[in-house]
Order: sequence, then structure tokens, then C-alpha cells
Amino acid sequence: MSTAMNTSKITIGLFVAGTLMVVFGTILVFVGPIIIDDQIVKNLVIDPKNEMTYSMWKDVPVPFFMSVYFFNVLNPAEVLAGEKPMVEQRGPYVYRKRIQKQNITFHPNDTVSYLEYRRYFFEPSMSVGNESDVVTIPNMLVLGAAVMMENMPYAVRLMVSATFKTFKEGPFLTKSVGELMWGYDSKLVDFLNKWLPGMLPSTGKFGLFSEFNNSNTGLFTIHTGKDNIHLIHKVDSWNGLTKLTNWRTPQCNMINGTAGQMWPPFMTKQSTLPFYSPDACRSLELIYQREGIMAGIPLYRYVAPKTMFANGSDYAPNEGFCPCRQSGLLNVSSCRSNAPMFISHPHFYNADPVLLDYVLGLHPTEDQHGLFIDIHPMTGVPLNVSIRLQLNLYMKSVSGVGETGKISEVVMPMIWFEESGYIDGEILTTFHTNLVVLPMVMEYVQYCFIGLGLASILAALLVYHSGKTFKRDLPCRTQTDEVGVHVKLFPITPEKTPQSYQSQEFDSDMNT
Repeated sequence: MSTAMNTSKITIGLFVAGTLMVVFGTILVFVGPIIIDDQIVKNLVIDPKNEMTYSMWKDVPVPFFMSVYFFNVLNPAEVLAGEKPMVEQRGPYVYRKRIQKQNITFHPNDTVSYLEYRRYFFEPSMSVGNESDVVTIPNMLVLGAAVMMENMPYAVRLMVSATFKTFKEGPFLTKSVGELMWGYDSKLVDFLNKWLPGMLPSTGKFGLFSEFNNSNTGLFTIHTGKDNIHLIHKVDSWNGLTKLTNWRTPQCNMINGTAGQMWPPFMTKQSTLPFYSPDACRSLELIYQREGIMAGIPLYRYVAPKTMFANGSDYAPNEGFCPCRQSGLLNVSSCRSNAPMFISHPHFYNADPVLLDYVLGLHPTEDQHGLFIDIHPMTGVPLNVSIRLQLNLYMKSVSGVGETGKISEVVMPMIWFEESGYIDGEILTTFHTNLVVLPMVMEYVQYCFIGLGLASILAALLVYHSGKTFKRDLPCRTQTDEVGVHVKLFPITPEKTPQSYQSQEFDSDMNT
């Protein structure tokens, strides 16, 4: 009897324990992702209380680099005579980029304003060459101004040409990389700033990036995500503007997406990466390309669509960015003091092939010249970034401006640059632990509970079944009592009481 009772207790215990484990594991299947998502939301909100994520947002700890490549003109004299330009790529000249947000102000409507300052530091060990290297590029002050003056009276153009001669400004510049990047002394620049203030973007030395270093990208106001996590990092206004005035259509003047550093969490393959770029003077949008993995962390890769810099003829929504030239060029003259400047992908990648026919020495490939952002879709945090853009000057011969000679009409590449960065070191370890390992452990735990619970229930059923079989098949057996009587025992059934066995023979040394 005690054996049967023990078997019943074991069966019940296993069944109850198994059922509880299955129920708990099943609850975790549904509740676990909710807990993880809730933690992601709490940790991503832009709030000084979130010490780690707030400090990462304020002072971006990821090392960012800007790699600059110059298109050194090999045949400037022949270009003046009307021949095709021939260029060779020089570089990269690599600069470490330091990003820091200042003047951070939180507002009652769950937005935050800030100025983001950037500084660049040359990295000789990562560069191919030095800032003292000398290269030859078109002189923007001369060739750009000539195109801008094309429709002015002939006498004005003659006067402009005379001014260039007075200050000894020619159609091409041969200067060091450092001077071209961060500025060089120019008597013409000093003259223009004195007599025509505001004509040039720089009030000091003139250089391609002179206005970038130790400067900010404008006053951004973005959503903190406190009221709605799906709005986090999205731009509310820039320099007080909710829309731009540079372009010809309301759609092109829209300020869409984020400030370009982070995006809202819980992305899908149908999500896009819209962001506003002050340097491009417009909003851009990347599209999903493929899945990937970086250091064990799942990611989505986003790239530029072919329509990003398409002209209005090839892609109607871009009509507002015109006047356009060939597809693959963005006319940014409206936000670059009306200078005939165009932005494109490096080496005219994804652009009209005719652009490659005008310049010798260009070889576009996706691996080297396509831009991409690798995003952790669960958090919207970029893991690996490579933004590549090229700066081009539209130049041609302009009558009355002798410095332009017989230059053929051409969109001339001057430089291209890549801004890149990736999560590494301690940040990557923390990111991997909190967003990959812990969710994986929780997933394993919930399935372990379900597995162990089912195993326990199965064991309970087996114990119960074996107990019933044991009782049904129990054989007769003998045992000796204290006085040596050998008694034949029979299973007791309802049909046979102990009295019914009195007529059975048994062997005994005792007398009746």
C-alpha cells in the first residue's frame, strides 16, 4: 500500500511541476519580447537619467573618420585648350572627426535642441601621403565666378577678368592638401570680403573645408522619444525652420527623418532611413538592401537608391531640385552662394555614363564608391557607417573672361570624401551583451522551461502507467511468519474474501 501511495505522490508531483514549468515557459514566450522591448524603449529615450545612452548621444564615443581624396589634374594646359581633363586620385588624407553636442536644451513638448560641433584632426598613420602634398585642382574662385557672370554684361565680365589678373588668380590652383582643405591666404578673397561682404561663404582663409572645422551644423531640435518612441531622433526643426526655402517644390523643401546619427527602433525590411543633411542642403533617404551580421549582432544594410541624385526627367519628384544636368548630380548652387557646385557619388557612381566620357581617370565601383549604413534594427543604432560624396564644379569657357580659355563644358570632379565609423571595443561588448546575449538567454530559458515541463509530464504519465501495470500483473508469493508458518498469499479481490480461502490446503507443523 505504501508503495502505491508513493507512486501516486511522485506522479502527481511530476505532473504538477511539469505543468507549472510549461505554463511559465509559455508565458515567457509572450511576455519576454514585451519585457525586452520595454527595456529598449526605456534605455533609448533621450534623457540624462539614461546615463549610458545619453552620454553616447551627447558625445559620440564611436571613432569617426573623414577620408579625403583629391582629383589631381594632370593636364591643366590641355584643358584650357579644350581637351578632356585627365585626373588621378590622390589620397586618402584621413582626419579623425570629433563630434560633441553643446547648448542642449530640453523643451516641454518632449523635444531637445542642440548645436553639434565638429573638429578634425589629421591622422598621418592612416593616410597615404601628408598634408604637405601638392595637388592641382580647378580654381573655384575663377572658374565658378566665370559661370556665375556668364549672363552679365560683357563689360562686367571684362572687369572681372581684369580683377583676376590683378590678384594673379589663374584657372587652376596648385597648392598643398592642407591649404586646399583648411584655407589659404588670398588677396582676392580679402578684396571680395571687404567690398562685397557675404558673397563668399568664408570670411577668413578660403578652403574647401574651412567652414567645417570648429563649426556646428546648425540648431537642431529633435524628438526625445519620451511621448512616442517612434518619433525619437526625428527632426522637429532646423535653425527654427520646419521646411527649407532652397528648392522649387514643397516636397523637396521638406525636412524629413532624423539628424542622421540614430533612427527609431523596431525597424523592418520595409523601413527606410530618412535624414536631413545640412551639408547637402536637403533631406536624403536610404533603402533596405540586405541582412548581415557584425560581431554576432544582426544588422540591416541600407544604401542610396539610384533615384537619390536622379534629375527631374528620370525621376519626377526630383524636379524641385532643378535646374538639373545629367542624372547623378545634385545642384547645390542655391545653398552655396550660387556657385555652380554639384554633389554626386564618388567617380560618378550610379550617374549617367556620359559624365565618365567627359573626364579621363574615373573608375566607379559599388564597393569603393557606394554609400551605406548598417543598422541594428531592434534599436535603430548604426553599427557601421560609410557616407561617400563627391564635390564637382561645373566649368566652361565664358567670353570676356580670358582665364577660362577654351575649356569645354564639363562637370569637373574636385574631391570626394568618406565619413565612416563603426562601433567597437567596450561599447560593442556592452551592446552585444545587452541586446544580443541577454535576449538569447531569455529565449533559451523559456524553451528550457517548456522542454523540462513536457519531460516532467511525460515522466508522470510513464510512472502512472507502470504503476497500473504492476498492480495488474502482481504474482502470488509466499512469506514466512514469525513462527515459521509458510502461508500462500493470494491477491484479495472483491469476489474472494479472506474467509473464502479457509477451505484451501496449507502445510503446517501446528495441529488444529
